[in-house]
Amino acid sequence: MFFKGKDGGAPRWIVAFLGNPESKYERTRHNAGFMAAAALEQKHGIKTNKLKFHAFTGVGELGGERVLFMRPQTYMNLSGDAVAPAAAFYKIPAERVIVVFDDMALPPGKLRVRRSGSAGGHNGIKSIISKLGTDQFPRVKIGIGAPPNPDYDVISWVIGKLNDSDYKTISEAAGVAIDAVEEMIRNGVNSAMNKYNG
Repeated sequence: MFFKGKDGGAPRWIVAFLGNPESKYERTRHNAGFMAAAALEQKHGIKTNKLKFHAFTGVGELGGERVLFMRPQTYMNLSGDAVAPAAAFYKIPAERVIVVFDDMALPPGKLRVRRSGSAGGHNGIKSIISKLGTDQFPRVKIGIGAPPNPDYDVISWVIGKLNDSDYKTISEAAGVAIDAVEEMIRNGVNSAMNKYNG
């Protein structure tokens, strides 16, 4: 039985927002993807609240297409365990699986759209590449900034709480990330890269 949207159409795209479940991870850098899911609900009224494929999911229309939106509940390092089964179930190819996630290499609030690429040290992306069997899926990276010095523990940094200023900056960027996703679906990755890779 297909998980259908309100107009009965099966989704043709997946948008996966990466983060960690549990309230203790709210407002952490690693949950920038979940902030984008919150922005999706605010901008388009699409909720991700049905548990399916080890994720909170919702189906709605974005960019003129039916989309399955996902917030994996597997914890970041196992994100592929949610994304890959959903892609297999709906027979959605990797090039129509968009992943929204945090990136330490970008300053807080900076966005970067990519057609494909390596994990770049991000364990959520590493898991998705492993489970999909390819790195040829588009993505929107939300900058969270690098640790203050090279000796700083990376895990402590990414699961560290955002101060009010950075939280505001990254939340605003998460809203723009939704616009970038919509552009990718409607007009293609190149168009989104030209528009949002400032």
